[in-house]
Amino acid sequence: MNKSSRHIVVGMSGGVDSSVTALLLKRQGYRVTGVFMKNWDDDNDENCPARQDFLDVLAVADVLGIEVEAVNFSAEYKDRVFSYFLHEYRAGRTPNPDVLCNAEIKFRAFLDHALSLGADKIATGHYARIAEADSGMQLLKAVDTRKDQSYFLYRLNQHQLGKSLFPLGGLHKTQVRDIAQQAGLPNAKKKDSTGICFIGERPFREFLQRYLPITPGILRTPEGRDVGRHQGLMYHTIGQRQGLGIGGAGEPWFVAGKDLTRNELIVVQGHDHPMLYRRQLTANDLSWVSGCAPDEALAYTAKTRYRQTDADCRLALEGDRANFDFADPQWAVTPGQSVVLYDGDICLGGGIIR
Repeated sequence: MNKSSRHIVVGMSGGVDSSVTALLLKRQGYRVTGVFMKNWDDDNDENCPARQDFLDVLAVADVLGIEVEAVNFSAEYKDRVFSYFLHEYRAGRTPNPDVLCNAEIKFRAFLDHALSLGADKIATGHYARIAEADSGMQLLKAVDTRKDQSYFLYRLNQHQLGKSLFPLGGLHKTQVRDIAQQAGLPNAKKKDSTGICFIGERPFREFLQRYLPITPGILRTPEGRDVGRHQGLMYHTIGQRQGLGIGGAGEPWFVAGKDLTRNELIVVQGHDHPMLYRRQLTANDLSWVSGCAPDEALAYTAKTRYRQTDADCRLALEGDRANFDFADPQWAVTPGQSVVLYDGDICLGGGIIR
């Protein structure tokens, strides 16, 4: 099948990455359609400017000469992603909804919709690569290691990878900006979005208060000293420095743990305090890209948060759990976040830190 007869549906957010994705595929001769996904149904909220983003998509589509459709996945988002988000915060953990959003919305709901339109594949502006090997499809890190997003994609399966394209995986961000500029895309200089789309720029605490009750408690040191008050364990994560409100001299204070039974936040002084480091962790809700668990006899690397440097580790599987043993202690390992396993540039999968 030649490229002109292959239909690629591109998830377009209004940002420069997805716009250049559509541009590159159009230049390669594919028949390209854009889909704008609306994942949060709050039209009166100025902090989630979906309408402006859609206008940016339309402006880019006009330059590229492609059709665009807006699809509302807010019901699926609240059912599959946001409900999990709230559940994890109630349990005192710090979830990463972007990971679940990719698996459940962008590469499930969106993929299903695109296939119903007759698409051969979907494409997104993620910085990652896909390769075909004897064992199946492989998810690889992007060439631009500073922008690599394989961490957020580790829950994808073989079917999803086989139906996806990541045209930006071999480019650096500066190249993407240059391509957009040279092509005259109207959003070439648009700032990258940050954070979770449905939260936007609003204060995080204010947002959570709309859905979870405030439960004030004590800030306590490991020795049992009361050093202040918190407004809710849900507002804090392991390794957090800002917003603790602890005065006095000495090194900065950091969140080192949560005592859910007593509703107490455990805090320590100093970035290198021993309580902020863990050599081992256990993860569940495992997901392996190939569909098969990795060989426990081999040495791997892993990261426990996005942008973290890969760290040497060993893997031990126990039923539906995985134990990670790191060569060096890892800083601020956080329950609810994802630990993602790598074999060089190959993303093997991972799980949720417990």
